[in-house]
Amino acid sequence: MKFGIIRERKNPPDRRVVLSPAECQNVLSTFPKAEILVETSPIRVFLDEEYKEKGIPVVENMESCDILLGVKEVPIDALIPNKKYFFFSHTIKKQPYNRDLLRAILAKNIELYDHEVITGPNGQRLVAFGRYAGIVGAYNGMRTYGLKYDLFQLPKAETLKDQKALIKELKKIKLPNIKVLLTGKGRVGNGAKEMLDAMGLKKVNVADYLKEDYSEPVYCQIDASEYNKRKDGIRGNKSDFFQNPHQYISNFFRFAEVTDFYIAGHFYGDGAPYLYTREDAKRPDFNIKVVADISCDIDGPVASTIRPSTIADPIYGYDPATEKETDFKNEKAIAVMAVDNLPCELPRDASVGFGEAFTKHVIPAFFDNDADGILQRARMTKNGKLIQRFAYLQKYVDGEE
Repeated sequence: MKFGIIRERKNPPDRRVVLSPAECQNVLSTFPKAEILVETSPIRVFLDEEYKEKGIPVVENMESCDILLGVKEVPIDALIPNKKYFFFSHTIKKQPYNRDLLRAILAKNIELYDHEVITGPNGQRLVAFGRYAGIVGAYNGMRTYGLKYDLFQLPKAETLKDQKALIKELKKIKLPNIKVLLTGKGRVGNGAKEMLDAMGLKKVNVADYLKEDYSEPVYCQIDASEYNKRKDGIRGNKSDFFQNPHQYISNFFRFAEVTDFYIAGHFYGDGAPYLYTREDAKRPDFNIKVVADISCDIDGPVASTIRPSTIADPIYGYDPATEKETDFKNEKAIAVMAVDNLPCELPRDASVGFGEAFTKHVIPAFFDNDADGILQRARMTKNGKLIQRFAYLQKYVDGEE
C-alpha cells in the first residue's frame, strides 16, 4: 500500500501536513507493507530535507501512489484521476464554492475520504485540528484584549514556534481583574482551557462567576446546558439539548452582563438558539467588549461575528448600535477576533497531533480490512458516484440546491 503526502496548493498557503517525518517513520515501522512518498513542497512546515533525513523519499509527482493524503481542498486541475484522496473537501454542508470540486471528483472517478467524517461507531470525530484552534484562539484573544486597551503587545502566534512559545509569552502579561468566559468543553474549548490554565488564570464555578467580584482575573468554562434552558421550564441537560435544540432558548445574557472577554469555543448545531443576538448587544447591560470567536459562525449565534477575519488582519470592531464594522479600539466597539483557520498559525504542533490521531485510527484500516468501519464511514464517493450515505448531496452536485 503506497501512501503519498501531497503538496498543499490552496491559497492562502497552508503549511500543515497529515504526517510529520517522525510519524511517517512510525507508520513504516508499525506497518511493514506500507510505503510513503512525499511530494516536494516549498511551503510545508516540515522541510523536504526533514523527510529525507528520516529516509522518506521526496518526489516530484504522486502518480505511483495508491492513497493521497492532504489537508485542504485540492485544486481541480491538480486532481489525479482514479486515486483515493483524503482531505477536508468542505462539501458535506453543500458549500457552494466547492460544488465544482465535488463534480470534478466524481468525473475523475476519485474515491474521496473526508477528514471531517472520519468517525467512530458512535459518530465522534477521530481526527481533527480543533484542539489547536482552541490553543491559538485563546492566545489571539488575549492578544486582542491587550491591543484593544493598549495594555500589552503580544507577538502574532504565527511568528512563534509552538504552543510552549505561546504560553511563554502569555506568562509575561498582566491582566486587570477581568472575567473571562469560555463556551465549549470539546476539543476546541479544552484547547483554549489549556492556555488559560497555563497562564495561571483562576477557574471559578458558574454561581460564583455570576455573583462574585474578584481581585484577580478569573475564567469560567460552560457548556450548552448552562447557556441554554428549556422553553417549558423543565430542567434540561446537554444530551436533551443536542437531541431537541428547538425546545430551548438562550440563557446566555446573564453571563454577558458580567463578562469582559468572551472565548467562543462551542459547537453550534442547526436549530439551536443564538447565544446572543444583535438586539442583546445593544442593551446597556451587555458588558462584553472582546470576543475571540473560534467557532466562527458568520451572522449566527455570536451576533458580533459578522465576517471571518484573517491571520494577516485578525481583528475588527463591531458597533452594536449600527450593527456595522468599525475600529476595534473605539470605546463602544466590541473587538472581534474571528480567524477561521487558526490551526494554520501553529502548523508544526497541529500537524504532529493530527498525524498521531491519523496513524492511530485510520492507517490500520488499510491493513485490517477496515475492521472498525473507519473507511466505510469516511468514504464519500466511489466509481464516479456518491456513496449512499452522502446521496443527499446529489441535488447539490446537479445544481438544483
